Amino acid sequence: MTSKVTEESLGYEQARDELIEVVRRLEAGGTTLEESLALWERGEELAKVCRRWLDGARARLDAALAEEEEDDSATEADGDDE
Repeated sequence: MTSKVTEESLGYEQARDELIEVVRRLEAGGTTLEESLALWERGEELAKVCRRWLDGARARLDAALAEEEEDDSATEADGDDE
């Protein structure tokens, strides 16, 4: 399985694709209990990586929208003075 260091460097798409593969293998069955547990644990780690990426993307979008609103408000305020 992948180490913690590699996990930190996984991009969203890589983590998502690996998570899809983990789920596929779990759903297919035919693994031992130990293998299934290892796959499940890996899936949990990958889900956390995806969640961090999505949370980061949401924060960036929220910040961009807030900045846009501030710019719009400043432009409107400048227009009112004329």
